[in-house]
Amino acid sequence: MQFASPTIDSRSVEALPGGTIEQGSGEPIVLLHGVLGTPRMWSEVLPLLASQYRAIALAALGHHGGRRCELRPARIEHIVDDVERSLDLLGLESAHLVGNSMGGWVALELSRRGRARSVCAFSPAGMWRATGETASHSSGRAKLRAIVRLTRATRSMLPLTARSSFVRKLALRDNAVHGDRTTPAAMIALADAVLNCEVAEDLLATNEIFAPLEVTCPTQIVWAAVDRIFPIRSFAPTARERVIGASHSVLEDVGHVPMLDNPEIVATTILQHVAQVSNEHGREAAYV
Repeated sequence: MQFASPTIDSRSVEALPGGTIEQGSGEPIVLLHGVLGTPRMWSEVLPLLASQYRAIALAALGHHGGRRCELRPARIEHIVDDVERSLDLLGLESAHLVGNSMGGWVALELSRRGRARSVCAFSPAGMWRATGETASHSSGRAKLRAIVRLTRATRSMLPLTARSSFVRKLALRDNAVHGDRTTPAAMIALADAVLNCEVAEDLLATNEIFAPLEVTCPTQIVWAAVDRIFPIRSFAPTARERVIGASHSVLEDVGHVPMLDNPEIVATTILQHVAQVSNEHGREAAYV
């Protein structure tokens, strides 16, 4: 996985988070990363979308490249507010919203606010049961906290150890099936994103859950078949219950962050979803 150089829209370069990456032109597709992440997780997906669309990857509030978080503890609603602010600055009343994990949750919440032309959510967070019912997400939280601790302890050694494909696969095993495909430079950048997330513990401790939503725009929930953070058997059924009217699919041979394993299949999934939405709107317009 190679990280592309950011291309920022000069119209809003000063107001948008510094980590914003933008490529292409046309209908807007906004990409939202997960907790502890960075927009550069989408760097290999972006050019595949940018050949047909205006692809924009945003940095989340309190994350590496994002705005500082003024209200603490940070909550998902603050992340959603911040993305909505960025949409306003970009002059986008709505966009095709794509998110992974926390980013999927945020995309769905923005659709609740009427800001989505469509949603494609990869392994969306928030699909756990309410406190007192079951600790269905405790394992995922524990793994993410362990990633923070391990990254802090090993960052100084990464320039050497990240050269090993075995080390990369082992270190990324909770988020990717084929972590060895990630380059050493990308591995180091991912580690720095983890260490520069100022709201990690806030979000990992949140008691928020995703409330039921009857979708008002085309919405696709995509689960990773080998998701070790939010295992499909535990979380996909809840997503079906709570995201009413969405379509559901599974990507084989990818982990919780599928862009690390197979950016091509992620891009293809997004492109097919957006093309279907655009075609349907085109057919509707033809009869008006």
